[in-house]
Amino acid sequence: MEQAKKKTLVVITGPTGVGKTGVAIDVARWLGCEIINADSRQVFRGIPIGTAAPTAEQQAAVRHHFVAVKNLDEYYSASEFESDVLRLLETEMWQRGDYAVMCGGSMLYVDAVCNGIDELPTISDAVRAAVALKWRDEGLESLLAELAERDPAYYSQVDKRNAKRVAHAVEICRQAGRPYSELRTGAVKERDFAVVKVGLNVPREELFSRINARVDAMMAAGLEEEARRVYGLRQLNSLNTVGYKEMFAYFDGAMDLATARERIKKNTRVYAKKQLTWYAKDPAIVWCEPERAQEVITGLIQRAP
Repeated sequence: MEQAKKKTLVVITGPTGVGKTGVAIDVARWLGCEIINADSRQVFRGIPIGTAAPTAEQQAAVRHHFVAVKNLDEYYSASEFESDVLRLLETEMWQRGDYAVMCGGSMLYVDAVCNGIDELPTISDAVRAAVALKWRDEGLESLLAELAERDPAYYSQVDKRNAKRVAHAVEICRQAGRPYSELRTGAVKERDFAVVKVGLNVPREELFSRINARVDAMMAAGLEEEARRVYGLRQLNSLNTVGYKEMFAYFDGAMDLATARERIKKNTRVYAKKQLTWYAKDPAIVWCEPERAQEVITGLIQRAP
């Protein structure tokens, strides 16, 4: 293979359940490099089953970074991920070779590394706790009212049903003392390495079948027991995700186990559709079936600067 002029980051993304991890391992072994994990829940310790984290065998095959590196109660953001990945590439991975593979379906994480993310203030524990308390005691409508007052521009465009997004905007307004919309530039940052981005996909019916089968495999592997171990921490943002929310509802008596299992499948399918909608806005992604990934990546690397 002709030597690339720049170091090259190979991004493998796509909807949940499509088989990204297996493809990433094959590609990393072929390129002789390591894998950067771009999954916002797999960074946390103690929840490998529900997050479908790379297994010990997979991590032994190729070194993975950013898997099980944070405690469940630690704050971690796309901005921190961007900084950590760029530092890792510069100080370690580019010293060892010309390629790195980044694999994951957390859209903000992937976008942060490839295009950069706006410089936003780090939210203090006090601000985060105060906003969470207001949300709990006064509800979403109260947060929306505060956002409308502090930042009418962002209020006019935010999804008003997305409580997490509304709360995050209020946190930033409070922390910065300025409207969130003034801090959102959306400017793409220049990188000193080439980025080739491949999206894996299969026909919708096959994807949903894979998702259903993976949920069944998670249940067989002990998802219920894993969720019980962290049930006492259910208020943490790290556990506010598909799989655990449904199991917690089962533990609360809000639904039976069979219903929880089917709800996990349904909500995972919904999440996969949201991912695909997001990816459709990115013209840099070259789509292919998992079986063709290596062939497609070869061509992209050859054309990379």
